[in-house]
Amino acid sequence: MKGNKFTRVLSVILALVLALVLLVYITSCGQKEEANEKMRVVVSIVPLADFAKNVGGEKIDVTVMVPPGASPHTYEPTPTQMVELSEAEAYIKVGSGVEFEIVWMDKLIDQNPDMLVIDCSKDVALMGKDPHIWLSPKNAQKMVGNICNGLIEVDPENKHYYIQNMTTYFDNLDDLDTDIKNGLLGVENRIFMVYHPAFGYFARDYDLTMIPIAKEGKEPTAEGLAKLIEQAKANNIKLVFASPQFNVENARTIAQEIGGRVAFIDPLAVDYINNMYMVLGELVQGME
Repeated sequence: MKGNKFTRVLSVILALVLALVLLVYITSCGQKEEANEKMRVVVSIVPLADFAKNVGGEKIDVTVMVPPGASPHTYEPTPTQMVELSEAEAYIKVGSGVEFEIVWMDKLIDQNPDMLVIDCSKDVALMGKDPHIWLSPKNAQKMVGNICNGLIEVDPENKHYYIQNMTTYFDNLDDLDTDIKNGLLGVENRIFMVYHPAFGYFARDYDLTMIPIAKEGKEPTAEGLAKLIEQAKANNIKLVFASPQFNVENARTIAQEIGGRVAFIDPLAVDYINNMYMVLGELVQGME
């Protein structure tokens, strides 16, 4: 009888020990998962995702509202994107008047009023209604700085991590700016024609003149197209630039009339720095 009683007590003690071990294991796993959980960040356009990843690194997960190949002038978010937005801790907007944000920003905030909205246009000098501020590497630095400040506000514990990443990316953007200046030094004909007027800030920074084919989102009339062809011939333009997000028929028409060709430069590419080097190469070739 005593042996049976001892066995029962031992069984109870073992069960309690096992339960305690299991509880500690579950708690530690939960804490580990919580510690490894990344900040959820949503951005309006692809270049902002690149900026955010270069600052946030392994600490953030990024969702893009306007996906690659889509136009920020016409895109509408999907139900899946709205669900992802509801779980975000921060939203990074361009803030310069991108049409997607003009139409949708209030609705996005209503979907998740608790997320921090980071305005990338803070301290950026705007050129009228031109929203394409990111296509200036100098502006890009300010935008990256705004993103860094926002991530730190949400996650102050990783402040030094974000600042270190930002500093490294600043150096890369400085190199890009220097290389663009040097690459354009020998170009005498500094006028280029592009379908969508996305490169105004770029042209301002590097002493270029941009002739847009479409203005305020409108295709040129027949008379306007004829004037553009005259301008292209008068300025010895042989390369007409277009963006993959837009119809390029008018660009092709002009190129055919001037005996030139169409080249694509993307204002919304995934890898910002590599894309800007590609833009530089196309511009140098097209304006020589």
